[in-house]
Amino acid sequence: MSDDEEYTGEGDPEFIKRQDQKRSDLDEQLKEYISEWRKQRSKEEDELKKLKEKQAKRKISRAEEEQKMAQRKKEEEERRVREAEEKKQREIEEKRQRLEEAEKKRQAMLQAMKDKDKKGPNFTIAKKEAGLGLSSAAMERNKTKEQLEEEKKISLSFRIKPLAIEGFGESKLREKAQELWELIVKLETEKYDLEERQKRQDYDLKELKERQKQQLRHKALKKGLDPEALTGKYPPKIQVASKYERRVDTRSYDDKKKLFEGGYNTVYAENLEKTWQERQERFTQRTKSKLPKWFGERPGKKAGEPETPEGEEDAKADEDIVEDDEEVEEEVVEEEDEEAEEDEEEEEEEEEEEEEEEEEEEEEEEEEEEEEE
Repeated sequence: MSDDEEYTGEGDPEFIKRQDQKRSDLDEQLKEYISEWRKQRSKEEDELKKLKEKQAKRKISRAEEEQKMAQRKKEEEERRVREAEEKKQREIEEKRQRLEEAEKKRQAMLQAMKDKDKKGPNFTIAKKEAGLGLSSAAMERNKTKEQLEEEKKISLSFRIKPLAIEGFGESKLREKAQELWELIVKLETEKYDLEERQKRQDYDLKELKERQKQQLRHKALKKGLDPEALTGKYPPKIQVASKYERRVDTRSYDDKKKLFEGGYNTVYAENLEKTWQERQERFTQRTKSKLPKWFGERPGKKAGEPETPEGEEDAKADEDIVEDDEEVEEEVVEEEDEEAEEDEEEEEEEEEEEEEEEEEEEEEEEEEEEEEE
């Protein structure tokens, strides 16, 4: 067997057998991989189908839920509209009943006024309703234009009766026209009477207001004020806390009185008292020096002179002042010497720092030169 045959293995049955075994093993592995892959793929396809079916079912259920929700919303809206309409109808019916009662009362009042022959007051003072604090006239004035129009329509609906003239002949129509004419005359007469009554009421109110003004003028003159002070000619005075902000002053009399107490004089007196107390404490804490005692006759004493002549204490005080000045000078000299020593030490430290900086710069330059080389 040659070297080439041994190297390539050609002609060796064992080698060929091993190669065939390897190929068969590889084929089996590939078949196993393919079968596993197909199983996995079939599982994924089944899961995908299930997911698609679930998604389709979910879409159907969601559509049904949305349809139910829309139906529920529609029913809720219809119920709300129906309730609002019923509430509106109830309010209209209540208003109609109230207006009918008011109309009945008005008719009864007019009938009573007609029946009365004696002359009464031309006006009545309306009482305020309990709980609201407003009279009926004030409530009538506070109504909006829409409310007045609605009440007008309701009032006219039961005041104006519909004409039932179907199937009437000429004579009956004439009778109906005559009846309507008499009704118009009657209503115009009532309207004229009410207008005249309104004029009398306006005149009476004007006269009462003028009498009230006269009384208020006399009252103001008695108090020594301007005649028009109480009649409402001038606006009332408002005490403001600040003329810039126009805020109403709500402070009491004591607060206003205390506002002007004290001032700079009080502060100045307090400062003077404080300064005097500080100086008094400093004076009481001073060091007291005793005078020296004389033993025997002082030198230079003449006959008849006192033991301590005048001016001796002053001289002693001058000596003490001189000694104090000398001590202060010595302290100043010592402080100057210490300062000079400190300045020298600082200069030496600065020189050392400068030398160190120069050495560092030289080292950096050397390193740069070496890097360039």
